Amino acid sequence: MSVTVAIVGRPNVGKSTLFNRLVGRKIALVDDTPGVTRDRREAEGRIADLKFQVLDTAGYEDVTDGSLEDRMRRQTEMAIRDADVILFMIDARAGVTPLDQRFAQVLRKAGKDVHLIANKAEGREAGPGLLEAYRLGFGEPVALSAEHGLGLADLHAIVSQAVDKAAAEAEAERPPVDDQLPEVDIDLPEDDGSTEEGPPLRWNPKRYLNVAIIGRPNAGKSTLINRMVGEDRVLTGPEAGITRDSILVPWEWEGRTINLVDTAGIRRRARVTEKLEKLAVGDALRSIQYAEVVVLLLDAAMPFERQDLTLADLVEREGRALVIAVNKWDLVEDKNAALASLREACERLLPQLRGVPLVTISGLRGRNIDRLMQAIFSVEKKWNSHISTARLNRWLAGMIEGHPPPAVSGRRLKIRYMTQAKMRPPSFILFASRPEALPASYLRYLVNGMRDAFDMPGTPIRMWVRGGKNPFVSEDKGRKLG
Repeated sequence: MSVTVAIVGRPNVGKSTLFNRLVGRKIALVDDTPGVTRDRREAEGRIADLKFQVLDTAGYEDVTDGSLEDRMRRQTEMAIRDADVILFMIDARAGVTPLDQRFAQVLRKAGKDVHLIANKAEGREAGPGLLEAYRLGFGEPVALSAEHGLGLADLHAIVSQAVDKAAAEAEAERPPVDDQLPEVDIDLPEDDGSTEEGPPLRWNPKRYLNVAIIGRPNAGKSTLINRMVGEDRVLTGPEAGITRDSILVPWEWEGRTINLVDTAGIRRRARVTEKLEKLAVGDALRSIQYAEVVVLLLDAAMPFERQDLTLADLVEREGRALVIAVNKWDLVEDKNAALASLREACERLLPQLRGVPLVTISGLRGRNIDRLMQAIFSVEKKWNSHISTARLNRWLAGMIEGHPPPAVSGRRLKIRYMTQAKMRPPSFILFASRPEALPASYLRYLVNGMRDAFDMPGTPIRMWVRGGKNPFVSEDKGRKLG
């Protein structure tokens, strides 16, 4: 029986450090600057053989003025509401602060299972803080060092007790089962001896799909995710650059779990000077590598800026399926003319992704989200496509007949055959007599023809050229045989 553990406390007490320690990976941004974490993040934690869900939260600020700190406080309160166990963390070196006392009052009213964690307790200077922690009224504090991994045995005991309690409650609520099961007659079809096989297997999408939403700051990424999941899951607001961590938000759509990943806005490298923004941008770029489908969100008022083109090219080089979504479409007046201009600009500025799906949406009003998901599923299927070798070579023969490869240095190039090496993205090996002499323009000709012939618009395609072996040449002596 799994339980949810929330790590809460004021800013800069080490919550994200403990979160990374429990998860076993550095997925939450950590820095000495207070207030690095803003959204609540969820992942699977583990201590020895014990597994559970762990929530990282923003530092608690006692404000109610509608500011960014106020919205961060509300996110923390949502995590407290959803958690089974609360780890209330303080800084043992700093002792108990007035904000710790105010937060303790909030936790007492929540009625949850709260355990006091005194972090940074590895040195002598933590002694007075440990004694002072009794004033908060949560009993004996657990001395912990999240950075060095000290005190995890006490956390194991806390979570294990919560797991046993949840299992006992689930067992008590389970309805009794009769010893005597009813008999049911089942009519089985008769075996007619037929050996005919069923229809051929088709591509079967896996249940989980990782979708990263990227874009420039203030393009509306977090607003779109909140509208899709139907709740204020991530922080939003008029301020640019609110999102720092890449937050994974699971969402069910048509029977599949879509792991939406909200990322920080990515500006041009020359404009990124602060350390925290560099960490946030690096986290967003890593999200592209772990995604299967990437949604590039553009602002309808300023589409296809230089940074948008750079991000689209990055997704193509990483080999991820791409969907371009133009947000804030409800603010556009002449929609037909604007859409025609967008499609023309997309084909002209992104020739390496010719035919990439372009969807107009409104994240604030929730318009065309169904069309966005249809485009995501469509590019995912094409990204996973496999083409048989026979079909590939029939197509290749037609392409060569229509436009043979050029002669280089007076010598003719001969393309023998091609085959698909892997999927995700579709990757092909082309065998030729002189692979180093085959022009890149001819490879683009083949790739563009493949997009049209096999219905793979906008899909990243990899094509490698290799030389075939000459059976009349000895490999060891390098001379002709016979």
